[in-house]
Amino acid sequence: MSPTGAQLSRSYFEQVVRPLVEARWPGLPSAAARLGSGSDVLGLDDALSRDHDWGLRLNLLVPREVVVDVDAHLAAHLPESFAGHPTAFATTWDPAVRHRVQVETARDLAVSRLGVDPTGELTVDDWLALTGQAVLEVTGGEVFADGAGELGGIRRRLAWYPDDVWRHVVAVDWARLGQELPFVGRTAERGDELGSRVVAARLAGIAMHLGHLLERRWPPYAKWLGTSFARLPRAAAATEGLHASLAADGWREREGALVQALRLLHDLQGEVGLPTVDDPVEPFWDRPYRGVREAVVVALEEGIEDPEVRALPRGVGSVEQWSDNVDVLVDASRRLR
Repeated sequence: MSPTGAQLSRSYFEQVVRPLVEARWPGLPSAAARLGSGSDVLGLDDALSRDHDWGLRLNLLVPREVVVDVDAHLAAHLPESFAGHPTAFATTWDPAVRHRVQVETARDLAVSRLGVDPTGELTVDDWLALTGQAVLEVTGGEVFADGAGELGGIRRRLAWYPDDVWRHVVAVDWARLGQELPFVGRTAERGDELGSRVVAARLAGIAMHLGHLLERRWPPYAKWLGTSFARLPRAAAATEGLHASLAADGWREREGALVQALRLLHDLQGEVGLPTVDDPVEPFWDRPYRGVREAVVVALEEGIEDPEVRALPRGVGSVEQWSDNVDVLVDASRRLR
């Protein structure tokens, strides 16, 4: 059985990279891990993943004053291949054929993925500028060594949102669900079956994001969102309802299955210690559709103590809640702006 990307990276570090560095800089405080981009960072790579940007990649984190020298030393002394894989190769973001041991400081690695500095105190805006995928690129991969401890400290700080920010983003997902839930029926009754399905799919995506928030798990980007949701210990119970909603032929069944999933997530909300109401769903005015009760959002907002978080607008939230534009979400500078 072929090794996963993380297993290959660990062997490469332990058998090749670490001996080279330790022979030249004995006792150098450093860390090594497989972080950044790539399905193997999340442990989700398979045979298909190997057609690009997969192979002998790892992050070597060293003090700033030796970054350039360590990189040059590896370039000069790494073998041409290891375990049948080339040590130097081009990537989709860099056509140069060079080794892919990313040598940098722990802080610089984190800032390059996040756009903010997690070695200091993060502001409310900093937290809201993060995507789950960006955080996972720092916290989701395997760590092979952390002699300095700095990487571990960064990962602990990024474990989860501060409590008030958490309540805010959960409230925002309920507000987003409320904005469009009645349209599942309204569009279909006007003869727009495709529109009804599109709205239901959008709401299913928000529900999956909400499930991650309630489980205190950072959600990955779209390619792996469903895979990650299905692995959540408790929120995954809503999968059946979401599947049924998207497979339904009529809007009433579509709406009913979606409501079933939302009620399951609302029950989970109470289990994790967040406020709930009797029922998160109610009739939409006197029309034959259902909407989300505003009381769900209000109950969450009332538990927020930080005045800066309380002042945030309802229904906007974090950058991945107010934009699904990939070119924005993958660019830290754009997220911050």
